[in-house]
Amino acid sequence: MGPVTLGTAVLTFTLVAAVLTLTPGLDTALVLRAALTQSRREALATAAGIVAGLFVWGAAAAVGVSALLTASELAFDVLRYAGAAYLVVFGVRMLLRAARSRKEADAVPAAARVSPWRAARMGLGTNLLNPKVGVFYVALLPQFMPAGSDPLPVGLLLTGVHAVLTLAWFAVLIALVGVLSRWLRRPAAARGIDGVTGVTLVGFGLRLAAAGR
Repeated sequence: MGPVTLGTAVLTFTLVAAVLTLTPGLDTALVLRAALTQSRREALATAAGIVAGLFVWGAAAAVGVSALLTASELAFDVLRYAGAAYLVVFGVRMLLRAARSRKEADAVPAAARVSPWRAARMGLGTNLLNPKVGVFYVALLPQFMPAGSDPLPVGLLLTGVHAVLTLAWFAVLIALVGVLSRWLRRPAAARGIDGVTGVTLVGFGLRLAAAGR
């Protein structure tokens, strides 16, 4: 069998990344929550932040920085606990918001929605504080590097493929939410969405804190 070409590597990685993208996870929950309780703009900003995080991890994995997470147990644990704390605090805040009375919830003005910039930072921070993403990239990308290729541009190319698939999937989800937005954005539905997302975030955070490598 001959050496793997760049075209073959990209095609194979695309198939693997597609499966990863369609698998429900924390990123999907965040984008859905933004689309359901905020607006399309905030949902797209959250998605953009998540994708920016992918490029950071992809570049780090390509140059070997993410290898620190696999080589140093301390570095992995520090990032793991920081990410877990971030998710739990974020999730608890959503649960507290969902627990407000109907009167209090209805009194929240539309201006209470987060800004696109804050939504993007939320997506970026959640992605960067998840060491599992870094470990995944540092374990996966080298498998698709053609022999003799420059790791950084190839790593960024593969990350770009994953980013395009991710944005396309998020765009589909946001569009579907738009069809049901009139019902889903009612105060009662919004509180329910915050509650479910809060439980999801707390669960992810606790699982991240308890999980090993």
